Amino acid sequence: MYIESVPNRNSPPAILLRESYRDENGKVRKRTLANLSKWDPQVVEGLRSLLRGGTVSPLPMEQSFKIVRSLSHGNVAAVLGSFRNIGLDRIISSRPSQHRDLSIAMITARILHPSSKLALSRLVSEETTNSTLGQELGLKTVSENDLYAAMRWLYERQPQIEEKLARGHLKEGTTVLYDLSSTYYEGSHCPLAEFGHTRDKKKGKRQINFGLLCNADGCPIAVEAFPGSTADPATVDSQIKTLRERFGLDRVIVVGDRGMLTNARIQEIKADPDQLGINNYGWISALRFPQIRELHEAGSFEPELFNQMDLAEISNEELFPGERLVVCRNPFLAEERSKKREKLLKATEKKLETIKHAVMREKNPYTGADRIGRRVERECAKFKMLKHFHLEISNASFNFHRNENSIKEEVYLDGFYIVRAGRVGPKEMSSEKLVETYKSLSKVERNFRAIKTTALQVRPIFHRTEDMVRAHIFICMLAAHLRWHMEQKLKPVLFYDEVPGGSQRKNPVQKAKRSDRAMAKIASKKNEDNLPVHSFETLLKDLSSLSRNTIAPAIKGSKPFFKLTEATPIQQKALALLNVSLRHVPGCTQ
Repeated sequence: MYIESVPNRNSPPAILLRESYRDENGKVRKRTLANLSKWDPQVVEGLRSLLRGGTVSPLPMEQSFKIVRSLSHGNVAAVLGSFRNIGLDRIISSRPSQHRDLSIAMITARILHPSSKLALSRLVSEETTNSTLGQELGLKTVSENDLYAAMRWLYERQPQIEEKLARGHLKEGTTVLYDLSSTYYEGSHCPLAEFGHTRDKKKGKRQINFGLLCNADGCPIAVEAFPGSTADPATVDSQIKTLRERFGLDRVIVVGDRGMLTNARIQEIKADPDQLGINNYGWISALRFPQIRELHEAGSFEPELFNQMDLAEISNEELFPGERLVVCRNPFLAEERSKKREKLLKATEKKLETIKHAVMREKNPYTGADRIGRRVERECAKFKMLKHFHLEISNASFNFHRNENSIKEEVYLDGFYIVRAGRVGPKEMSSEKLVETYKSLSKVERNFRAIKTTALQVRPIFHRTEDMVRAHIFICMLAAHLRWHMEQKLKPVLFYDEVPGGSQRKNPVQKAKRSDRAMAKIASKKNEDNLPVHSFETLLKDLSSLSRNTIAPAIKGSKPFFKLTEATPIQQKALALLNVSLRHVPGCTQ
């Protein structure tokens, strides 16, 4: 095999790779294997040297190639592949555009690298990236203004996107889980940012509330932002309008906690059922402790009966007409409440004792009934145990002691909770199913934890305009929707329980436990294939080590080529579960 230069009249000579052979008659002939005319002359000379038994480079083999760049690719491929597999890109827009690509980048980045828009612009720009996200979406250089324009475009499409999600995940007669949370706001310019109840324990910070609608399995479907001073029950009307008017659902059972579907809100719906056109809408919630005590005092149930059972359905047409009430007693919950109450009582007593010493000290005593009362409220109200104390306050004295009768009355009902349901018949849901459905609100709480904490990092919010705040929250909801779908498929390689509902229980009142299969996985840290199991976050970190490398040979004139890191068994398993295959990358052009 040799290289021959063939003259070509007025054109440059043809550089051909040829070999010699003998035909049947023994005559020497030659044939052309490849035309190397377009190759770089230096590369041609390197090949000529190899064919003559020489070397292309005087360097050792390990120094003959250098990795020019290495970008994380496995985690990008997993998230983007899942994005397309569930059709979320087509739900956002059926037509490809830069706005759609940037929207996909923002949603994907909330799962991979939640950060500011400036950081995201650097992440997807070719010169400053550390992953293949920009390459996979065909993005070159992206500015913050490009991302903000895409956010506005995405926010304008929110109603249509949520309607498409609802068509795929909600149906007539379904159960819808709804809850409200809040996040703190940095600044004072956004109209949505108002002082209100802080769930993040950030005192002095304005809040922004947002309500999340999920289907019965906990998959996020829609989100709406509210001013931070909005009370939880006040948001229910808009969610019912969304379900009926935008999603076109005539029959839905709305599940909300006792702070959301309050007695006052339910009474308003009962009093004017046509106000929102929701005659066919049912609800499932729970009673507050004063209402439970009122039912007990009315003789509707006796706690002693629950020594032999954990659940019983009752009714009280006088207090709760037309509603089903399921009384539940959880011994584990009773024990936990008793321990917590005792700790809070002792903490309150310690504060009260400090105030008492301040009042009784000889030097500069703390005096004035109003001052003492305000201090008691200021230092002890947070424990919510003052109702169990007798306080004796005067201008120059202060004393206190426990109200044992009040404590015993509350202890008597420890562990009890009552699930209430309206317009949900026994044929539609049994008593056990009502309790199980109410407890499924924990799935919404799980989504809130993902959205608010290190997973998607909706907080803190810095955007100044209302539209941008709403768009930011909407992007986080879509990321939670995508994450939910990925978690369902990745359960075999995660610490998640693959058995729905965990181990079997006699009734849903009992504490949920993981299945034996899940416990074995947790104990061994291995799955059934003897592969290591992960949390969702650590699995993505593992996949990020599957990188796309740009390699350049140490040959003058040669061009770099791409090479993927070999996938480990756990990476192969994860990608297979997600039904994601790594996209072919172009090889060396020489």
